Amino acid sequence: MNICVYGAASDTIDVRFKEAAYQLGKVIAESGNTLVFGAGTTGIMGACVRGVDDAGGRSIGIAPKFFDTPGVLHTLCTEMIFTETMRERKGLLEEKSDLFVMAPGGIGTLDEFFENITLRSLGKHEKKIVILNTDGFFDSLLAFLANGAEMGFIGKEVMEMCSVIREPEELKTFM
Repeated sequence: MNICVYGAASDTIDVRFKEAAYQLGKVIAESGNTLVFGAGTTGIMGACVRGVDDAGGRSIGIAPKFFDTPGVLHTLCTEMIFTETMRERKGLLEEKSDLFVMAPGGIGTLDEFFENITLRSLGKHEKKIVILNTDGFFDSLLAFLANGAEMGFIGKEVMEMCSVIREPEELKTFM
């Protein structure tokens, strides 16, 4: 199974988030699955792929050519795919993945998550979507979504299209 992980590229985040991402990578690899990710070498992305590498796993990095500068992309990806644009990158991340995990991240991570849940709600895919809520990072987002559903802005069925886990080990339930 190909598991796409969306997450922060920032290296200024607290180490506890990187450690959870590293463990997530190990869980993916030790379960015989392949990581599909944005190919970054820092932050959540870098920690996750290091976990995969350390566990002897496989990774597919997908990045636009303009990211191919020293220190930006992880050099040990099993497979690297370059695209022309970010939009093309997102399309390939979606196409090549069987399951999506949103780990803590910023606006890019949220963009990718919301596009996937929107496509699923429109019946364009049936792939599982999992939120890794490390240390309650997404608590306020989940409350916002629940409020939107309660007020009728978001279909209640949309809330059931994603699952929330707090620990990387819990991902095994969805594999």
